Amino acid sequence: MRVRSIGVAAAAVVAAVAARDLVQKKHALLRTFPLIGHARYLLETIGPELRQYIVTSNDEERPFTRDQRSWIYASAKAENNYFGFGTDNDVEHMQGHAYLKQRTFADALSEAQGPHDPQAPLPCAKVLGGPRGRAKAFRPASVVNISAMSFGSLSGAAVTALNKGAEQAGAMHNTGEGGLSPYHRGGGDLVLQIGTAYFGCRNEDGSFNLDKLKAVVASAPVKALEIKLSQGAKPGLGGMLPGAKVTQEIADIRGIPVGEDCASPSRHTAFSDVDSMLDFVELLAAETGLPVGIKSAVGEMGFWRELAKLMARGDRGVDFITVDGGEGGTGAAPLTFADSVSLPFRMGFSRVYGTFAELGLTDDVVFIGSGKLGLPENAAVAFALGADMINVAREAMLSIGCIQSQKCHTDKCPTGVATQNQWLARGVDPASKSTRTATYLRTLRKELTKLSSAVGVAHPSLITATDIEILNGDYDARTLAAAYGYKDGWGELGPHLAEEITTLLAAKPATVQEPVV
Repeated sequence: MRVRSIGVAAAAVVAAVAARDLVQKKHALLRTFPLIGHARYLLETIGPELRQYIVTSNDEERPFTRDQRSWIYASAKAENNYFGFGTDNDVEHMQGHAYLKQRTFADALSEAQGPHDPQAPLPCAKVLGGPRGRAKAFRPASVVNISAMSFGSLSGAAVTALNKGAEQAGAMHNTGEGGLSPYHRGGGDLVLQIGTAYFGCRNEDGSFNLDKLKAVVASAPVKALEIKLSQGAKPGLGGMLPGAKVTQEIADIRGIPVGEDCASPSRHTAFSDVDSMLDFVELLAAETGLPVGIKSAVGEMGFWRELAKLMARGDRGVDFITVDGGEGGTGAAPLTFADSVSLPFRMGFSRVYGTFAELGLTDDVVFIGSGKLGLPENAAVAFALGADMINVAREAMLSIGCIQSQKCHTDKCPTGVATQNQWLARGVDPASKSTRTATYLRTLRKELTKLSSAVGVAHPSLITATDIEILNGDYDARTLAAAYGYKDGWGELGPHLAEEITTLLAAKPATVQEPVV
């Protein structure tokens, strides 16, 4: 009797849904195919998951393939990250794929230096702020650091895990433009990013407030300031933080009213051209003593040519330049911006670097790359093109549990990484995930050390644009230098910097520990 009642009730529900489908006017499919049409919407909803786990091959998915994600997960967990039985890539026909050319013998400096301790921080080859004489110039201890991701886009637990992981690995952590939150205060060294809305250092009208910036800097281990001009995910586009998301906590961190919409302009109001931007840079450096740099995606080149020309005078300049590739993706963005605005990393970076190389300025600037560089082969290409450090963002998210569900913009991240939903965010345990972040960062540095050794040099910054070739078609390849129009010496450290970093590494020799296979 009870079973019959349940069946009658179920039939009534189905009939009600069918009746609703027939009379509703919103969905043509359901109006024509009641009940059955719902199956289509269900499959559309779970389609990404079906493709991710069942349909696609190991190298098909974007932005990160299954093989790439597997490598990051294994590296973060200190598991065996080797792959067996050879590559499953069609290596002779992979247009644009990079190949490092190993050397039979190491160069003299590398031979004298010996193997580097894979657990030790791998220092930058340049002193950040040194050439411009900044009061708090320093040599970054790690060439791999965590890129800009704000609290608000990431959960507090995720930011805490990343910050503590950076501290354990001797790396730096960029705050993102959302301000310096309590979750950034886990002990890791910080790069404080200053965006167009000046969150955390703004007046009530949204203009920049120097005194508030100095107070923030004094309250935390801020090592450098980064002025964000644009980012790869949505270059040249401002943003709107809806009032519903402006909680008391967010309001306190960002310096904005609770519950009110807050617009981020597409451009800065503290300066209006390259000349006034350099004045702003020098003001920040003089008032804080910190190295000051800029972050930007790359579009038109007039800005970069003027910047290099003004810096060539020697009286003003940025200490570092972070080039973000158009394939960047931690910020939610309109599809057309994600797909079609700003240059991909390799093209954009090489154009910026070449602009400064033409004027002989590259040894005086720390070049930082970001945009899917948290994989050893991509990172090696960045160093060969002239990067001195790299920033990792999505790869760091993967290390603490991100599964590439691509729901960052919905506040429904199932792993609690990119959400403010407290129930979802509780899935991230900062203590254990910070260890995974640190392990991933160390593993990536170790892989870069091994690749450098294979090329026969002591440090990834000594890999050159002629040490890597790009597949240019079936059975044809050309060097990075040829592909991106590099002249002799471009992408290379000056002799004094090369000798300096090699000597520094030689002071801490150790044996590289291979994983047990």
